[in-house]
This record gives sequence, C-alpha cells and structure tokens, in this order.
Amino acid sequence: MAADNNTSEIFTCVTFHLYNSVWLIFFILGLGTLLPWNFFMTATMYFTSRLKDVPTVHSSNQTANVTAGDSRNVLESKFNNVMTLCAMVPLLIFTCLNSFIHQRIPQKLRISGSLTVILVVFLVTAVVVKVELAPLPFFVLTMVKIVCINSFGAIFQSSLFGLAGILPASYTTPIMSGQGLAGTFAAFSMICALASGSELQDSAFGYFITACIVILLAIMSYLILPKMEFFQYYMESSRSAPSADEENKMDLLKKGAYRPAHYKKGQQSFSTCVTDWLHNIDKALLVLSNQIWVMALSVCFIFTVTIGVFPAVTVDVKSTVAGESAWEKYFIPVSCFLLFNVMDWAGRSLTAICMWPGKDSIWLPILVGLRVVFIPLFMLCNVQPRVISQTVWFSHDAWYIIFMIFFSFSNGYLASLCMCFGPKKVPQHEAETAGAIMAFFLSLGLALGAAVSFGFRAAI
Repeated sequence: MAADNNTSEIFTCVTFHLYNSVWLIFFILGLGTLLPWNFFMTATMYFTSRLKDVPTVHSSNQTANVTAGDSRNVLESKFNNVMTLCAMVPLLIFTCLNSFIHQRIPQKLRISGSLTVILVVFLVTAVVVKVELAPLPFFVLTMVKIVCINSFGAIFQSSLFGLAGILPASYTTPIMSGQGLAGTFAAFSMICALASGSELQDSAFGYFITACIVILLAIMSYLILPKMEFFQYYMESSRSAPSADEENKMDLLKKGAYRPAHYKKGQQSFSTCVTDWLHNIDKALLVLSNQIWVMALSVCFIFTVTIGVFPAVTVDVKSTVAGESAWEKYFIPVSCFLLFNVMDWAGRSLTAICMWPGKDSIWLPILVGLRVVFIPLFMLCNVQPRVISQTVWFSHDAWYIIFMIFFSFSNGYLASLCMCFGPKKVPQHEAETAGAIMAFFLSLGLALGAAVSFGFRAAI
C-alpha cells in the first residue's frame, strides 16, 4: 500500500512538473508573438529622431503648420499612422492565409521558420542603427521591416493559437499573458534605455539586441515543446478523433472511390489542391457560423477600438503638469506604453483565476461594446497638436492615466476571455480550426483599428 502511495505521489509530481513546463513554454511563445511589434512601436522616439533631417523650405504652408503648433515634417507626423497600417494589414492578410494553409504546411515550418525570419529582421534593424541613412530611405526601410515582421508574426501567432486550441482551455491564457508581458518588457526596456543617459542611437542598438535574445529564446522553447510528454498526449488525442468528413473519406478509400491528395508524391493535381482549399474554407465558415461568431466578432471589436486610439492618438497627449521637469521626458513612455502594457498584462493574466462572464453569458458582448466610450475620452484629453477641435475636457495628466488603466485592463481581460472561450465552443477535432479563426478575427480587429486611427487622429 505504501509503495502504491509513493508511486501515485511520484506520478502526480511528474505530471505537475510537465504541466508547468508546457505552460511556461507557451508563455515564452506568447511573449515572442507580440514582442517584435511592441519593440518597434515603443521605439517611435528613435525612429522619428531619424526622420528630423528632412530639408525644409520656408513656405507659407510650413508657416501655417508652425502657427498651428505642428513643426513636424510629413514623415514625422504620419509615422505612427503609417507604421500601424503597415503592421496590421499584413497581419490580417497572412492570418487569413494561414487559416486555409495550416493543414498543408507543417506546423514546425510555420512556427520555427517565422521566428527565424523575425530574428533576422531584428538583427538587420540593430545594424541599421549604426548606419547613416537619409530620412526617406530610412522611413521606407523601416516600413518594409514592419511589414515583414508582422507578416511572419501573423503566421506564427495564428499557428500558435491553433496549437493551443488542441490543449485544455487554460493553455490559451499563457499565450495571452505572454503577449501582455511582451509590451511591458518592451516599454520597460525603452525606459531603461532613456534613463541610462546614453545617446538615443546607442540605446536603440542595445534595445534591439535585447529583442533578438528573447526571440532566440522563443525558438529554443518551441524546439523543446514536442519532446514534452504532456504535449505529446494531447497531440495524439487530437489525431485519434477524426471528423465525420475524415471518416467518410476513410470509407471511400477502403472502397477505392477516394484517393487523397498525397496518395502519390508529386502526382497531386491543381484541381485537387483547389478542392482541398475550398474544403478548408467551408469547414472554417461552418465552424464560425454555427458556434464561435459571437466570440470572433467580440475580439475583433475589442482590438478595433484599442488600435484605433493606441498609439495613434494616445502617443500625442502632452503633460500639463510636467513643466520643465523630467516627467515631460518620461510621460509618454510611462503613462502611455508602460501603463498600457502592465494593465493589459494584468487583465490577460487574471483569466487564469477568474473567467467571468462565462462563454454563453450575454454580459461578455455587452462589456465589449461599452469599450467604445474610450474613443471620445482619449480624443478629449490634451492631444497636441489639435487642428480641427480645440476642445480639451480632460487636460490634467490624472484623467489620461485613469482612462489608460481601464482601457488597457479591459482590453487584456476581455480579449483573453474571448480567445479562451472560442476554441472550447467546438468539438475537439475542430479546435485548431477555431483557434486559427479566432486569430484571424483578432488580426481583422487590428487592421480595422489601424484604418480608423487615421480618421480619429485627423478629427482632433
């Protein structure tokens, strides 16, 4: 009896260790999904500083800009909007693409290959810090790099959510929590770089090298994941539960009436490829229309509101209490980027212990819809320069900070709930498809937010 008890305790201990190891790996991978974008977004001070050297002619138009309080050139003034658009549109396109090709391209190639490309892009970014470039070529190169990291980042993120959909619902939480930490880590790194007193370009070099190290850690973590027995168990379970469509194919195969696409290597016809793609699209649409459309639209709306004002509007809010103090230098890095990411991370992480409202509750879409109030609240803060509306209702820094706390916390918590519940509203064999669909609608929200951000900023 004692021996049996000891064996049971050892088994429980090993299971707990494996559970937490896989959880930690998914946390690191989640960190790797948003870290590249957050490092680019929080480094706007460095990027815009490289755009200031545009030769200017003292024309009447320029005089009008200065009079209006905006002495920035065109590249500087449009950098945040164009950066967001160049990030979110490729993210949407490649997430959509991955939803239909994830069954045709090996998962290992999609995830490890994407991380490798992102690592190379950051190495190039670090090198460019030390290279003198004219503002326009630098602007174009930066946007090309942003398109690249978000294209491959979309494939990585969508594949990761699909992978997590196979595991218990709690395994979406470490991904969302890791994504929240990505922003916090990036913002904190930038603040440390500013506080070091080094030249901005020297600080940026160390900043981007730090990102390279974290991405390399994510690659190593993913290579370890397939060796974990806990992970292997759920992968085998997902393969052992074929869908009704797959069972029909097996019956036809036995009768000789169906030949799979990979029946003869190199003999796959174009029509078969199209048929498989259409089948995947039909399957995805069926899963969406029947079971997860509420969760999908909710996560889309959450990120449309968030990206619509952050950072395009929030980054231009000026402190009214700083004066000539150091707070003026740290106001946006701390109150905008660090505070947003800390509270967003807190909201995402809270779903590990609390998941209210439930997946079938009407309160979830209601709370999601209420977030639209943050758009006018931020627009009425002390956003400068103001061209159309000179009305500022919330000029004090405290209002901006309070709005940012609720804005970021609700973003993290509600988005994490939707991403957790989506794959769990479908049968086990459709969980990966549901996860990929949820990732697509998340990206759709980001792209829509990037598009409307131009209008929100122009309306101020």
